Amino acid sequence: MPIINQTLPDASNMSIFLRQMKMVFQPLKYMEDFAKTYGDNFAIKSKNGDNIVYFSHPQALEQIFTTHANKLDAGRGNEILKYLLGSNSLVLLDGQTHRKQRKLLAPSFHGDRMQTYGQAIAEISQQVSSHWEDGKAFNIRHSMQEITMRIILRVVFGLDEGQRLQELQRAMNQLLEVLGVPLISAALLFKFWQKDLGKWSPWGQILTLLEKVDELIYSHIREVRADIQANNPNRKDVLSLLISATYDDGKIMSDEELRDELITLLVLGHETTASALVWAFYWIERSQQVREKLQGELDSLAYQPEPSIISKLPYLTAVCQETLRLYPVATSSFSRIVNSPVEIMGYKLPTKTLIIPSIYLAHHREEVYPNSKQFIPERFLERQFSPYEYLPFGGGNRHCIGMAFAMYEMKIILVTILSNYRVVSLDKRPVQPIRRGLTLVAPTGMKMIAKPHFN
Repeated sequence: MPIINQTLPDASNMSIFLRQMKMVFQPLKYMEDFAKTYGDNFAIKSKNGDNIVYFSHPQALEQIFTTHANKLDAGRGNEILKYLLGSNSLVLLDGQTHRKQRKLLAPSFHGDRMQTYGQAIAEISQQVSSHWEDGKAFNIRHSMQEITMRIILRVVFGLDEGQRLQELQRAMNQLLEVLGVPLISAALLFKFWQKDLGKWSPWGQILTLLEKVDELIYSHIREVRADIQANNPNRKDVLSLLISATYDDGKIMSDEELRDELITLLVLGHETTASALVWAFYWIERSQQVREKLQGELDSLAYQPEPSIISKLPYLTAVCQETLRLYPVATSSFSRIVNSPVEIMGYKLPTKTLIIPSIYLAHHREEVYPNSKQFIPERFLERQFSPYEYLPFGGGNRHCIGMAFAMYEMKIILVTILSNYRVVSLDKRPVQPIRRGLTLVAPTGMKMIAKPHFN
């Protein structure tokens, strides 16, 4: 078996089982302990003896993200997600197929249609927050999940009301809740746990719920296709754009391809933004200086400002950036499998090596971010960070295709709510993130109170 350059620290002294348990139940401590002991870059052995290498040094990340795609397979590195996202998901594609699919999807999240999306985001945020009772505690995570789920269902699926909306929202919530249970989420990370022992087994529950979601998605795709063929001029949702789009050879996306991209957007674009919003409210409330500075910026806006104005607010942008730096929803960028030998920062990596670019560790480098554990939005006003120092949406040709939309969505939701309420945390103690499926989130029971500004 080829061996990694001896100078790369070997962190394989912990048993594989203990390492996996720590990854699931103590994800931040898992990474921080390794980094503290072994430094920026270190290697461990997988169950089958292949090398897994963690990188967090900016120079290493730059080399990884700029290495030619034919040397590193990102799609193959994430095959464990195939059962959930499907083999046609952008996340699981490599090479020319990945480039072709990304080119087709990208226009849906940019350009003039963002203005239409912005209006929907503000409207849904207003609708959900209007149900908060003055002085009565509510679960902030549940509220943010409802907002982001409804946004995806309207913007991506074109669903604003009706039975299909309710069924899909209920089915997706059930699936995401199951995926969020730590022992069940372990099945997302470790293939040997993916065994169907009936609907009462963790894996069986996932497959049963996924089958229901698929049934609803395929039915909706067929209905939207028929609607487009009937020349309905009112459809402006992402699904309609994708159904109408053509590849360079004139072909269109199949139902299976559409399903896989829709479920990818639902799974990766819902919980992630909801979690980031929970952290934003938490950090804003914990710092009086941040809260007052942000509120001052919002108070300078006209009534119901245009989304394009909101997206350019400097301090709001810095608050969102610092939120995503401190606790990025994904602790690492998409893994890459070495397809042909490469050298990263002088370390020779043989084929089959799994490369994990660590977002969390990169975001907590003290020489880049002094006092890295503290929430300091001003750091983003004082300097520009390179895409190898700040990478909440991953990097290279695999960065999140919905990055611009996610930031846009986050800003509009925050402005819509904070223009009407001060959101106060009931728990004054510091809280730590927990693993929920593929993401790091705030504790599920975090309660807050909304105080209308006119009080």
